[in-house]
Amino acid sequence: MTTSIRLQHEPIDIAAEVAKLAGARSDVGAVVTFTGICRSDEDGAAITALTLEYYQGMAEAEIARHVDEARARWPLLGVLVIHRYGRITPGENIVLVATASRHRQAAFAAAEFLMDYLKTRAPFWKQVETADATAWVEAKTADDAAAERWSAPPPRRDAAK
Repeated sequence: MTTSIRLQHEPIDIAAEVAKLAGARSDVGAVVTFTGICRSDEDGAAITALTLEYYQGMAEAEIARHVDEARARWPLLGVLVIHRYGRITPGENIVLVATASRHRQAAFAAAEFLMDYLKTRAPFWKQVETADATAWVEAKTADDAAAERWSAPPPRRDAAK
């Protein structure tokens, strides 16, 4: 299985990264991608930029731990997680999660599982910059509720077709 986890300051070339994930493999039947993009507003207020910080070393290890859990839950052939840090302006990509599997259900579920984890438990901090202030973003109850559903026992791997 191909696994790649990167934290980077540079923009993400989504098409190139997804092409590398599946490559010339003939066993991949589905690739599911999620791209998080910086919006121009946060809770209705216009923003200038987001600044993302992370706990170096711990973030990579924690993401890898959750990728391993996704691999145990679903029959994956590839996983890619790229998360940016630093100052990001509206319209720029923030995160790419891509999963490859023989069947779409496993790829969809694994991508959603990984994104829910990144949104709620990964050691990242987000600061919003407006024209006249900056503020750290608090966790959202809805994101926590979405992640909570994964606490149930994982499905049987052979059932994800």
